[in-house]
Amino acid sequence: MSTDPGVRVGTGFDIHAFAEGRPLVLGGVTIPHERGLAGHSDADALLHAVCDALLGAAALGDIGSHFPDSDPAYRGMSSLELLRRTAALVATAGWRAHQVDCSVLAEAPRIGPYRDRMRRAIAGALDIPENRVGLKATTAEGLGFVGRREGIAAHAVCLLVRITGTVAP
Repeated sequence: MSTDPGVRVGTGFDIHAFAEGRPLVLGGVTIPHERGLAGHSDADALLHAVCDALLGAAALGDIGSHFPDSDPAYRGMSSLELLRRTAALVATAGWRAHQVDCSVLAEAPRIGPYRDRMRRAIAGALDIPENRVGLKATTAEGLGFVGRREGIAAHAVCLLVRITGTVAP
C-alpha cells in the first residue's frame, strides 16, 4: 500500500548578470530595457527557476543536467521552449504542474506592467489555468548583486500532482 499522497513540491532559483547587446526576456516576455541577461539560452532567469522547481519536485535533477550550456543546441533557445520540454519530462515521470508561484528580484525594470503577460506565458507553457500562476516582484533595496543593478534573480515554487493512472517512482 502506497503512502504517497500524489503531490510533490519543488523550489527553484536562478540569477543572471546583465549583459549589453541582448534583449531582456523574463517570464517568456521581451521587456524594453537597456540591457538583457547573460546566458547560453535567452537567459530568462524566471523561467529557469520555474524549470528547476518542476524538475526538483519530480526528483529529475536540474535544468543544467537536461539542457547543458555546453550543448550548442540550446544556444539562444527560448526558455519558454525549455519550460515546455521540462513539463514533458515531468509528465513522462508521471507528474504535471498544478500550481506555480514565483518571485522576481530586480531593481529595474519594473515588472508590474508585464506581470499578466508573464503569467499567461507560464500558464500556456505548462498547460494550466492562469489563476494557478502567482508572480510577485520586489527590489533588493539597493543591497547586493541585484541591488547594485548587476542582474536579476528569481525564485519559484511549484506543486506537482500525479497524472491519473500513473505510479510514482
